[in-house]
Amino acid sequence: MGDVFKALADPTRRIILDELTEQDGQTLFEICVRLTSRHQLSLTRQAVSQHLAVLEEAGLITTRRQGRYKFHHLDTTPLAAILERWPVTRKGQAP
Repeated sequence: MGDVFKALADPTRRIILDELTEQDGQTLFEICVRLTSRHQLSLTRQAVSQHLAVLEEAGLITTRRQGRYKFHHLDTTPLAAILERWPVTRKGQAP
């Protein structure tokens, strides 16, 4: 679970996850374009690729290859495990 928290600690990786939430199944090129155009983040493809690797190692994204392209998909399973382990409660309510 530590890998998940490490992956989520970086604001750029959280933005990438937000982008995959909005449009799942993006290529590296598509993610780079969205980061530049929507968030004014001018990262190299290599930098974005490294962020994606951290997210994949944490289990927050999965990938699939189709021809020359690699598509990135959001996987919320690790987040569900966190919520299961530490349920969110409202102030004054029992878990």
